[in-house]
Amino acid sequence: MQKTVEKESLNPYEIVQKQIDAAAALLRLPREAVEILKRPKRVLAVHFPVKMDDGSVRVFEGYRSQHNDAVGPTKGGIRFHPDVTMDEVKALSMWMSFKCGVVGLPYGGGKGGVICDPHELSRGELERVSRGFMEAIADIVGPDTDIPAPDVYTTPQIMGWMMDTYSRLKGAYSPGVITGKPLAVGGSKGRNEATARGCVFTILEALKDSGRKPQETTVAIQGYGNAGRIAARLLTELGFRIVAVSDSRGGIYHEKGLDIPKVGQCKDASTILDYPGATVISNEQLLELEVDILIPAALENVITAANASQIRAKWIAEAANGPTTPDADAILREKGVVVIPDILANAGGVTVSYFEWVQNLMNYYWSEQEVNDKLQTAMVNAYRAVAELADQYKVDLRTGAYMISLLRITEAMEARGWI
Repeated sequence: MQKTVEKESLNPYEIVQKQIDAAAALLRLPREAVEILKRPKRVLAVHFPVKMDDGSVRVFEGYRSQHNDAVGPTKGGIRFHPDVTMDEVKALSMWMSFKCGVVGLPYGGGKGGVICDPHELSRGELERVSRGFMEAIADIVGPDTDIPAPDVYTTPQIMGWMMDTYSRLKGAYSPGVITGKPLAVGGSKGRNEATARGCVFTILEALKDSGRKPQETTVAIQGYGNAGRIAARLLTELGFRIVAVSDSRGGIYHEKGLDIPKVGQCKDASTILDYPGATVISNEQLLELEVDILIPAALENVITAANASQIRAKWIAEAANGPTTPDADAILREKGVVVIPDILANAGGVTVSYFEWVQNLMNYYWSEQEVNDKLQTAMVNAYRAVAELADQYKVDLRTGAYMISLLRITEAMEARGWI
């Protein structure tokens, strides 16, 4: 009989639950702990009206998910994207819990999203959407309960509007309610580069284990937003050769390496596809290039069972959230590809968000060098802990990262008498 192949699930909520089950089984966690961890504690769906520039009123839909607050208040970004779904937001809040656990932050995971395309909104409309969403979720967020931050297509300015709205509602200046803000209203130096910089620190640790030098290493980056673009610059400064980058329109490839400042100029002027002398490729082709390091820095589910066997990179550093499916992970593991998982590789953003929150609560602010030094210490320590546990249990880095997080959260739930 011909074997029926089960169709791969690309639902991020189902994916994160599979990842929890895999790590929990190795740890033999109590069943009740696993059941708690596989579901968010609270999910709020909101609909709020916004007056558009033409005088019409449009009703927007958004969500805020709070996964687990056993360790501390929940923490996580807000994204503005036309494809936002409740399951996606729930999954992202769960990944945030485990991301915070990997680097030992006193946070649980939260996530939010509004279904919209910010590129189609004027600045005034964008401000009114931002303020309207904060008004809709204000009852469940706060410096001691749930602290939002930027995510896909949201900016420091949007965080500033949201913080101002919350402060007005509460009748007191409250910078600690949100992170990723402009410096003028309590933002942290180093926050804008933190996700990319943290990813680079994990890449350097992975290379140390192999004895490879940056100057001998080629890199392809899928996604040229905040994380991808800054990672390209930081890696170039360290001597890595960036041979390909892409954004939503497509990618460019040059075997001898791209001039990253020139790529940035093309992006700012129009599109990276205008870069002279490079071969134009698709996002799918970029993933399958023969490079040493592949950095997915866009959205979820770009590496799946359908293309994992064509991946030729030796390392994958996940600057995006959830770019690799469990089925793809299994294929990559068989091929010997080392995956630095999202909950470790891109934890730099939430780490410096934590630093920003601490600075807000103290009303005492650090230099950029101090922030970056603290970030490096946190990321290196987290990578080493994950690598050692993964080696101990003979599992991949993703499973090792989940195991560390699950242990920390379960210990907190036991200490609080939840289980």
